[in-house]
Amino acid sequence: MNIHPLLDRKKQIVALKYETKKRRASFAGTVVGFILTLCFILFISRPLLDILPKFAFFRFLFFFWALALFSLPFDLFFSYRSGYKIEHEFGFSNQNKRAFFTDEVKGFLINLVINPLLALILLLAFRLSPDLWWLWAACAMILVSVIFATLYPVLIMPLFNKYTPIEDEDLTSRLGLILKKGGLKIKGFFIQDMSRQTKKENAFLGGLGKTRRVVLSDNIIDNMSVSELENVLAHEVGHYRYKHIWKNIFLGALYQVLIFFISHQVMMLINPDFLKSFDNMLLAYPIFLLCFGVLHMLFIGPISKAVSRYFERQADRYALDMTQDPDAFKSAMAGLANRNLSNAYPTPFIKIMYYSHPPIGERLDLAETWSCEHEH
Repeated sequence: MNIHPLLDRKKQIVALKYETKKRRASFAGTVVGFILTLCFILFISRPLLDILPKFAFFRFLFFFWALALFSLPFDLFFSYRSGYKIEHEFGFSNQNKRAFFTDEVKGFLINLVINPLLALILLLAFRLSPDLWWLWAACAMILVSVIFATLYPVLIMPLFNKYTPIEDEDLTSRLGLILKKGGLKIKGFFIQDMSRQTKKENAFLGGLGKTRRVVLSDNIIDNMSVSELENVLAHEVGHYRYKHIWKNIFLGALYQVLIFFISHQVMMLINPDFLKSFDNMLLAYPIFLLCFGVLHMLFIGPISKAVSRYFERQADRYALDMTQDPDAFKSAMAGLANRNLSNAYPTPFIKIMYYSHPPIGERLDLAETWSCEHEH
């Protein structure tokens, strides 16, 4: 296989092994999750309702907590396998078991609060508009996603990492020029102590409106030059300039409406009376989860990832046009692939099913093509 000269051939062989193990663990976890949800539907949900309190609020809350607790041991097992064992095997994780499980427990407790709130929206839609619940629920979920994207950087992220202002004035001034060229205002530049958990690198433009901020992991600051970081940030500005966030919200609304509508039809086939009582609505929720998961994995997921790859290519080209520095772009991409063990040349099936970004090999080819187009 011909690979780009900036890529380490030996590391690409290891990257393929790493990706294969991660994908297999993820697939196994997904299959087991579907089986567990099906078992809960067939064998547990109805007997559970017989022993729950009659008061609607507690009946609702305990039902959803029971669903979460039922799958918890299996979720922890697959999370440990993928997020701890494999990460240590390939030299990424900096966590001990205590730190790893502390983060897992935090995530579980957060979900114990958030998931019932999302389920409550669904049940209210069931109750208030039985014929069009799927439409109103989908619209409500989009609104929730916008609120969540706004609050996530200030409420959730600090529970797992520390975010401190970047004090390197040369770095922030040069990155600030990238933002100014793109017409983008932010709350500030922050460094994330990602090295507490992993050796991997990350950078992103998080939040919406007044919570929007540039976040760079300490690992990426340590490993990239300022010119490389300029390209990384210019890519994120490209998403803003192309209005990808709002386009994704609109497309997400279409995806949600489609999935909710199909799920409604499936649930009507399984239990035509699921909208006629509170208990039937509770029983319908895990069926909805199963439908939603299958439809998203097999149909909506590949479509949304294809759209995402298109948006990412637009942002890459924007970064190249803005910085006029294809060498820094290529070294940034190749460095990420070499250090993060990113498979630069996945098979077409793996790319279609799993890749929300173009593989690094394609991004390097784009930079080479851009260079040829702009030769003087």
